[in-house]
Parts: sequence; C-alpha cells; structure tokens
Amino acid sequence: MTSVKRAEIIIEALPYIQALAGKTVVIKYGGSAMINEELKENVIKDIVLMQCIGINPIIVHGGGPHINEYLEKLGQESKFIDGLRFTDKNTMDIVQMVLGGKVNKDLVSLIEKLGGKAIGITGMDSSFIKAKKLESDQDLGYVGEITSVDSNFLNKLIETKHIPVISSIAISEDLKSSYNINADLCASKIASSLKAEKLILLTDVPGVLIDPKDNNSLISTLRPHEIRKLKSDGILKRGMIPKIDCCVEAVRQGVKRAHIIDGTLSHSILLEILSIEGIGTMIY
Repeated sequence: MTSVKRAEIIIEALPYIQALAGKTVVIKYGGSAMINEELKENVIKDIVLMQCIGINPIIVHGGGPHINEYLEKLGQESKFIDGLRFTDKNTMDIVQMVLGGKVNKDLVSLIEKLGGKAIGITGMDSSFIKAKKLESDQDLGYVGEITSVDSNFLNKLIETKHIPVISSIAISEDLKSSYNINADLCASKIASSLKAEKLILLTDVPGVLIDPKDNNSLISTLRPHEIRKLKSDGILKRGMIPKIDCCVEAVRQGVKRAHIIDGTLSHSILLEILSIEGIGTMIY
C-alpha cells in the first residue's frame, strides 16, 4: 500500500471521528474474538484507539466458554435449555467468580497494557443493574431479565475517562441475590439507558446474510419495519433472531445505530464505524 493510499484511508475516517467525538458506543464483546488471543488484542486495540480519539466506549461481556471450562474443572455439568444456560446456585457462584473475576480483570489488564484506562465492574457494583427472575416456560434458575440500569453511575465513570468493562451479572431488586444475564440483552439495555450513539454486537458471522453460505449476500442496512418480513421468509435464523431483536429494541429506545459485525475479522470495529462501506449489518 502506498503512502498516499494510507493517507486517503485516514482522511476517509475523519468525518466519522468528528461525528463520534464525545459520543458513547456500547460494545458487546464475545464469541471467537474473546477466545483467540490475537483477535482479542486487535479488538482491544480498536477500543483503546476509540478512547484516544474522543469516543466513549463501554464493553459488555459474557464468557460462556470460560464458564464451561471452570464447571468442567469442578466436575459440574453445563446444562442448557433452549440455548440458555440453566443456572442453579452453585453455577451462579461460578458465573460470578469467572465473569466478574478472571474474564473481567483479564480484559481490564489488557486495556491498561495497550495504553487505555479501564475499570471492571458487574451490575452488582453500586447495584447499577437490577433484574428479576426471567419468566419462561421452563425454570432456568438464576437467569434474569433487567428491570433497571443506573445510567448516572455509568456516566460518572465515563467522565473519569475510564472504559467501563461490564460483566453481564445483575443484582436482584431486593438486593439479596445475583442473576446471570444474556450479554446481548445486557448490552442493549445499557445502550438504551444511555441513549448511546451506537450499539455494536460482535459475533462470529459477517452480519445478516440472505444466504448463510454466501458472505456476499450480506444485508448492509436494515430498518426495524423490514425485520418481520425477513423472519417470515426464513432469512433470519434462530441464532440471529435474538441479536436482531436486541438491536431493534435498542434503536426504538433511542440508540442511533445498532451494528452486528464479525468479530473474527481483524479491526472489525474500526472498519464498521470509521469507513464509508462498513463491514456488517447496521440497524437504524
């Protein structure tokens, strides 16, 4: 690549940098990009760069594979019902230990190593994410649905120029127990509470594809009213539907743009938000 071409790429990003300066972007971090060490470092570099150019990033993470690993080490079975983890009391203790402890602090350490400033928290800190037991056809144990997010608490962290790194764990409304929260839903609720400029869901696929076998069939932009037809036509499959629903709900609650992008592609966040073409599916 010539020096002129490199300069052109940087100049192309300028209006996007100007538009996002001072704005909040909530990133749900998970999938392969959270397991592969090279991908993990590239994601965190993107996020640190965002902070350096004046964007306010917030990371929300789960960590299913890490929970599975620790359950196996302790001789406990990972049990799922309709794709959702059954979380009994012992499992909830491990979720709290793994997500709020090792996974969260490893991310904070990597951000600091790469020159950023971060603070790791769960929804239990200052009780800023409250939840109730998730209502479903089958009992999922300590799996919750969020009832409130204290946006003032998060805004104070943003004002200190730290990147909040949030484990998807909430406190019960009576403050007596904790709940495991789906990380996509947690990120959506946090973005909505802040009226964030963007919600970004990192996944292991390019975005919404008309043909799952053809990456060239990517749908680059979607409006909420177009989703129903995609569902009825069978284009949106089971795994993508809840992600799309999270994005649609966030947009309806005041988030300007929601993005589903491939976290396995190096520097996918920057390519999506700082270039004309983007790389994933944007809901607006």
